[in-house]
Amino acid sequence: MKRETLWKIITLIELCTAVTAILLDLFIPTLVILGIMIVSLLIRREHIAAMGFKRPQSWLRMAGLAFVGAFFLQLFDAGVVMPILNRLTGKTIDYSGFASLQGNLGQLILFLVLAWTLAALCEELAFRGYLQKRLDDLFGTSLTGVLLSVAISSLLFGLIHTEQGLIGVVVTIIDALFYSWLKRKFDNNLWVSIMAHGFYNSLGMIIFYFTGPIYGLW
Repeated sequence: MKRETLWKIITLIELCTAVTAILLDLFIPTLVILGIMIVSLLIRREHIAAMGFKRPQSWLRMAGLAFVGAFFLQLFDAGVVMPILNRLTGKTIDYSGFASLQGNLGQLILFLVLAWTLAALCEELAFRGYLQKRLDDLFGTSLTGVLLSVAISSLLFGLIHTEQGLIGVVVTIIDALFYSWLKRKFDNNLWVSIMAHGFYNSLGMIIFYFTGPIYGLW
């Protein structure tokens, strides 16, 4: 068996294991995927930097653009995506997981910490880092290969948010597409998608703290 074929088989096994963890909602799927990633890195003797951690020319510029992107993504989701889906489905996004957040400063601090650790850092490393890297290995880096990698990883990202209902899944898929585009725009630098994800969640939680749930702007 050729070495290249062997690595593709290993990649398929890794991806199938990750997909199974997502579909069966095993433990916290993101953490399961990160565990698979660690094994993958050890087998391949790769450094974690291979997942997309690069030093940008300007951290300030990257953070600024990530914040602006997150701000407009929030506006797009609340002003376009959610209102349309609300009317098409007759339902709204399920925010029951944040029921105690409004006016609760302790909950806000806790959720902000989780927004930058479990969500921004861990989810971006798992989905825009590891999964896209392995999907790129499988499909190649041609335009078709990149589109497949982004589409599949974004769909899987949406599926880990089923607790927010159908609208939550669709919104997070759209968000994932944006984070993927932003990462590729910055030469596959994972830091920019981590920042955008963290800013997006932080903005949403701070708004929720003051106003309660917003299901759309119209």
